[in-house]
Amino acid sequence: MLDLVRLSDLDIKGKRVLIREDLNVPLKDGRVASNARVKAVLPTIEYVVSKGAKVILMSHLGRPTEGISIERQREFSLAPVARELSNLGSLRVRLEPNYLNGFEFEDNEIVLLENVRVNAGEKSNDDNLARKLAILCDVYVMDAFATSHRAHASTEGVARYAPIACAGPLLLKELKALEEARHNPAKPVIAIVGGSKVSTKLSILSALSQQVDGLIVGGGIANTFLAASGKQIGKSLFEPEMEDIAKKILEEDRICLPVDVLVSSSLEDSTKNVVKDVDEISPEDRILDIGPLSISKNREWLKGAKTIIWNGPLGVFEIPDFSRGTSELAASIKESDAFSLAGGGDTLAAIEKFGGADGISYVSTGGGAFLELLEGKALPAVLALERQ
Repeated sequence: MLDLVRLSDLDIKGKRVLIREDLNVPLKDGRVASNARVKAVLPTIEYVVSKGAKVILMSHLGRPTEGISIERQREFSLAPVARELSNLGSLRVRLEPNYLNGFEFEDNEIVLLENVRVNAGEKSNDDNLARKLAILCDVYVMDAFATSHRAHASTEGVARYAPIACAGPLLLKELKALEEARHNPAKPVIAIVGGSKVSTKLSILSALSQQVDGLIVGGGIANTFLAASGKQIGKSLFEPEMEDIAKKILEEDRICLPVDVLVSSSLEDSTKNVVKDVDEISPEDRILDIGPLSISKNREWLKGAKTIIWNGPLGVFEIPDFSRGTSELAASIKESDAFSLAGGGDTLAAIEKFGGADGISYVSTGGGAFLELLEGKALPAVLALERQ
């Protein structure tokens, strides 16, 4: 385990504790649509409150334009998150939009800073912004594993300038689970990588194809692999510029591709949904999920696994007609006796949609960080804590 100062090591009574959490949650009609990440941070907040410290929370939400006020891009406000925190934890949470030059605390309140990504210099890790954030606190806590692979002012920069910087319990829990899965996995290891693009997951696909005993690919990623293997994929989402790389990965004899798929020419008209063998796809078809034979094939691959790693859905799971491949995958993982590790935003949403995390050994809040740590890359925000 990494040599980090832990929040639990410190006497924080009366201190201003700035906690970087990942509250980047989906919103619908001005409300939090999935509160899994909000629930995940509550133990850290409650611990700090119980120790008599003043709590300052910060997070990003979505991808607002830096340097433009939140009033001009209200859809990225953390106001719904503040309400959800208050409702879930019986906490008095105040959203603070103007914080870079300091602010006052009221008694028994938690302050949630407005979306850090509206601050100019956040993503470029601007030193001046990092210093302003550090001045707000006596102790900085990095507890947002999902953002730890980003060297941003609110993750890596602030850790360098805060009087004390430490790791929060959620971050430590994530690091421990992923380090064990990477260094000492029970074999055989089966990984499932889904989602839309090979390009965003190229490094992990290349690494896993050589490290695991089997690699199941799905979603738009599988379409690119099918095209690389010479199959017709019609109008399906794929990346033609990635075909050569996909061919190289396919040289590893550990890749499980779909053998049948659910195709349609319409997302709305279920009468146009047809299951086809991958050799029978027409130029007008769009692949939107895997078929029953592929579901059975995946189940067989997972049956003997001792470790299962899952990142990304196998189809357009948000639409019921195209959710079976992902829902059956979730069921197979839950039924398995293997140690199972799942992570990523879409994966979290799928797990929540199909019955929750019961039966999955560990569900990570991270997406990119989850993949980069499994690949063996250093996480900048964690390195900053190590240096402290």
